[in-house]
Amino acid sequence: MTYRRISYAVWEITLKCNLACQHCGSRAGHTRAKELSTEEALDLVKQLADVGITEVTLIGGEAFLRPDWLEIAEAISDAGMLCGMTTGGYGITLETAKRMKQAGIKMVSVSLDGLEATHDRLRGKIGSWEWAFKTMSHLREAGITFGNNTQINRLSAPEFPRIYEHIRDAGTAAWQIQLTVPMGNAADNSEILLQPYELLDVYPMIARVVERANQEGVKVSAGNNIGYYGPYERLLRGGDAWSFWQGCSAGLSALGIEADGAIKGCPSLPTSAYTGGNIRDYSLNTIIEETEELRFNLGAGTPKGTEHLWGFCKSCEFAELCRGGCSWTAHVFFNKRGNNPYCHHRALTQAKQGIRERVFVKHQAPGNPFDNGEFALIEEPIDTPLTENDPLRFTADKVQWPQSWEKIGQLVTL
Repeated sequence: MTYRRISYAVWEITLKCNLACQHCGSRAGHTRAKELSTEEALDLVKQLADVGITEVTLIGGEAFLRPDWLEIAEAISDAGMLCGMTTGGYGITLETAKRMKQAGIKMVSVSLDGLEATHDRLRGKIGSWEWAFKTMSHLREAGITFGNNTQINRLSAPEFPRIYEHIRDAGTAAWQIQLTVPMGNAADNSEILLQPYELLDVYPMIARVVERANQEGVKVSAGNNIGYYGPYERLLRGGDAWSFWQGCSAGLSALGIEADGAIKGCPSLPTSAYTGGNIRDYSLNTIIEETEELRFNLGAGTPKGTEHLWGFCKSCEFAELCRGGCSWTAHVFFNKRGNNPYCHHRALTQAKQGIRERVFVKHQAPGNPFDNGEFALIEEPIDTPLTENDPLRFTADKVQWPQSWEKIGQLVTL
């Protein structure tokens, strides 16, 4: 039954945006061609409730640039679904925040991708960092719970502990983190992407910050391309015995909606390869129940669940449970899912074998929303000299640890 599969939807209600992010997977900026009308959007709200959706997060572009966004939010809330929002935060005034509260928006995630200079550089607009904190202040005054989300890449990773301190002091309730991957604009700016071997330095840093966040009452949520069976897996995913990656949930619990009515099993997946249909052509129930693009994960736990695996992931001892990690991450690197280079277990295993992995651009992305190019994967001896002309290379000694923190010691792992 549909209601047992799909419970959470992320809805891009417009592609219009007032920022120009270097890492934007949807290449947001201008309104998408043929975005849903108000009437169509409100009908979709009813269909979401009918198929068993319990929570909807509105995104863009920048969601508040759509004139009827609060009408949509109110309809979601009135239909008994929890309405949240993710925003770049550039331009949400106190008055706007109060109107959001009245419309029933319960939770807002404000993007923060570095300290001021880095955030403004990545977001493509001077003042975007300052506005993000203004927005948090306005949300707090309006009585709306807010959290943050951060992309980890070569620009933001060195500042990661200090980013945490800023959002903690601003009063964040939760912090979602994920690794930047080569979709959309990020495919064109691949120099900012972490190399797979750099995960060996990235994860101990992330884990140390998460430990501190746990101590200070900030809940950190690991995105779908974080972790995978390394020594910090349970720490990063919540801390209890069942807190570990259990495979891609696209089409199982998640649903992605694009502004023109295209339906995907996950909001991050590339449009061309993973769109099951459009609500202008089929009912939402039909798309969920009958299209292969939203059913490819239904074979989990059977031999079919691992047929798509290749490379390292095919022979990994976690293959049946993991199923290649995040489908989005693997696909945007290699133009097909099933072999994920952003895996901590993989990096550790190869390091023990004296192997290092690197990726480089093989084919450029064509330039469409939610598109990807194709990368080549290199395995080489771990002591092979790296190119000297790589100023963004991430190493542990680049991390900006706050002076007030204790000396970094041995982490407790689970």
